[in-house]
Amino acid sequence: MSATARTWRLPSLTRSEILVPLAVLVVQSVLAVVLDESNGARPDAVGLALLTAGAVLLAGRRRAPMGTALAVVAVLAVYHTADYNHLAAVPASLVALYALALSGPQWRTYTTVAAAIGLMMGIMLAKDDSNTAWDILRNGGWILAVVVIGDAVRIHRQYVAAIVQRAERAERTREEEAARRVAEERMRIARDLHDLLAHSITLIGVQASVAAHVLVEDPELLDGKGLAKTLQTISDTCREARAELRTTLRVLRGDEPDGEREPVPGLDGLPALARAAEAAGALVGLDYTTAPQVPAPVGVAAYRIVQEALTNAVRHAPGCRVRVRLTADARRLRVTVEDDGPRPGRVSADTSGTTGYGLVGMRERARSVAGTLTAGPGPHGRGFAVEAELPFNQGLENGG
Repeated sequence: MSATARTWRLPSLTRSEILVPLAVLVVQSVLAVVLDESNGARPDAVGLALLTAGAVLLAGRRRAPMGTALAVVAVLAVYHTADYNHLAAVPASLVALYALALSGPQWRTYTTVAAAIGLMMGIMLAKDDSNTAWDILRNGGWILAVVVIGDAVRIHRQYVAAIVQRAERAERTREEEAARRVAEERMRIARDLHDLLAHSITLIGVQASVAAHVLVEDPELLDGKGLAKTLQTISDTCREARAELRTTLRVLRGDEPDGEREPVPGLDGLPALARAAEAAGALVGLDYTTAPQVPAPVGVAAYRIVQEALTNAVRHAPGCRVRVRLTADARRLRVTVEDDGPRPGRVSADTSGTTGYGLVGMRERARSVAGTLTAGPGPHGRGFAVEAELPFNQGLENGG
């Protein structure tokens, strides 16, 4: 045989595919020997061969149920035509039709059963053996009962499989939901830490750069009191950032007892942000007299947006003038932060050339309360402007 010759192998049979045909063969052989000849002649060698063939064909009932059922019916039709003992061939028919009902669909199963019973009755009536034909019709009740049982088992298995599938789908959905929540929580933590640290570190960096520039480039302009004030501002900024970071970490760790939570930042903290930005060289104007009574989530979002906008102004436009306007009506809070660009002769403190996450964070803050945010060049082509609309989804608090 050449190396390219194809080798054919019989498919490996499972334990059930071997034991069931063997059991059927044993039962049919016993019935053929034990039963008297009132229901047909005792099978001879040809009849036993047909019974054996019908039993052996059952090995393919799971792989090809329809083909197996047709083959068994054809073999047993020859068996019944020879007028061998008709009851001896019933087990193979029952197993074949049960396997067919188990595989479905219903219309195919019941059509095949009706055709098989009709075929057997036709063969007997053609031989003028009406008694045997009516016996086959009566035995058809047992065949139909087996088919109904097989169909019920199939429906039950499909029902169980559907339940298992729904459970698996629900489990996958829960895992996906958990993963989504983990991702959202990770983003929230990253955003909080960015808001806490970027503002303070930027102010500290700008103030330290100014102090270093004065010490190195213009020592004759050195003002001891001014330098001490700058260093004190840096110290105060570090202390405030450390306290706010500690509070945030306690919340994230779940170590903060109920009733001892420190207040979250809101619109009443805007004057402190303005003073910190002015300490870094910017000129900040707040355009509102009293803080509007807004829901706490909206106040936090507005505070963080203003904080990031002032941080960007101090970083990219040193010495600029910044105007912060807040207007509120019964439905929303509008926040506008505009700067007029860097003061002539001042260079941006950001020399890394990299793009940060400030604008992304501000947009995420606005989306967290179903709001919108736009950012771009100022209205007169100079400076930068940030505008946000934050709706009061839950309505104003305290009857405001």
